[in-house]
Amino acid sequence: MKLARRTTQIAASPTLALSAKAKELKSQGIDVIDFGVGEPDFDTPEHIKQSGIKAIQSGFTKYTAAAGIPELKKVIVEKLKKNNNLEYTQAQVLIGCGGKHVLYDIMWALIDAGDEVILPAPYWVTYPEQVKMSDGVNVIIQTKEENDFKMTPEEFRAAITPKTKALILNSPSNPTGSLYTPEELKAIADICVEKGIYVISDECYEDLVYDGKQVSIASFGPEIKELTVVCYTFSKSYSMTGWRLGYCAGPTDIIKAMSEFQSHTTSNPTSFVQKAGIEALVSPQSAPAMKAMYDEFDKRRIRTVELLNQVPGVTCRTPSGAFYAFPNITGLLGKTYKGRKVENDSDLSAFLLEEAHIAVVPGSSFGFDGFLRFSYATSMENIEKGISRMIEVLK
Repeated sequence: MKLARRTTQIAASPTLALSAKAKELKSQGIDVIDFGVGEPDFDTPEHIKQSGIKAIQSGFTKYTAAAGIPELKKVIVEKLKKNNNLEYTQAQVLIGCGGKHVLYDIMWALIDAGDEVILPAPYWVTYPEQVKMSDGVNVIIQTKEENDFKMTPEEFRAAITPKTKALILNSPSNPTGSLYTPEELKAIADICVEKGIYVISDECYEDLVYDGKQVSIASFGPEIKELTVVCYTFSKSYSMTGWRLGYCAGPTDIIKAMSEFQSHTTSNPTSFVQKAGIEALVSPQSAPAMKAMYDEFDKRRIRTVELLNQVPGVTCRTPSGAFYAFPNITGLLGKTYKGRKVENDSDLSAFLLEEAHIAVVPGSSFGFDGFLRFSYATSMENIEKGISRMIEVLK
């Protein structure tokens, strides 16, 4: 069978592959602690679940408008104005089947064959694959740990060529938890305006910021706003990963093109899930549920970093947002265990899964060698037990 050429260019998601391997070991009765998946371990709040159930029971199960129902668009517009200092019309909002789906819609609408897309590393594993799926060219900027894994304006400017079409920006970041300051974002925005570069701003962790303040790059004036598509999801803030609901806002012509594309792919976001999205955004019950999750993640963040810094050969910066720690493990490389030499972060990840029964993602999966990503979207008990296992096996 001869498959399309594009299938040979796309790599499977390493985070989902790792999760599948961890589940396989668990099915064999092995107690595996999974630090690999970026998914809140909290249940979807009950009032949101009941809203979806009610929508199904009331018969709200048919096709909707391709870009989403007006009622949800209305509350999204209000949310963007109140929380993000961004003013959009409903025509400038698109709702999709999860944040990942929305991002692909954007790539399709913006990227032509040969267009260059600047991507700071470490990056979320899906970004470069979606660029390739759109026949774009990834231009990777290797950030520095001492800069908190953030691209500097000088690094950005140096990467720009006549073929540069867009920049993908993720703040707070997966996998590092890094957060760009308003001053840093303003400097990047000024360059984008000067050069006419679009910004795909993934702000899906906006509600999980512990140090500093999340600011959208689109809020620095009308010129950068006209070049930016801001992206959000219900998955992280409301623990709705399996519901598959995300949204974005941006220039009218881009959103219109995305809507037309979506009409031929998914037809529309799932009808009753959109009703649950309205409940998530407007219900007064959402605030305490989000606060409880936020407070627990913050406690886990501090403890995870504290424990990782106790591992010989490991150092870990404190993340400002999201629910990931990204420790430097170069001090462990080159060591041998039972005749097996650990050469790189992938070797160490495999070693820890086999010997300590903990699942972590190698930094190379995110374009940044010598690091591991630990998701602390798991219980405090698992964090304590898992990193203790790591310390014991490394001894």
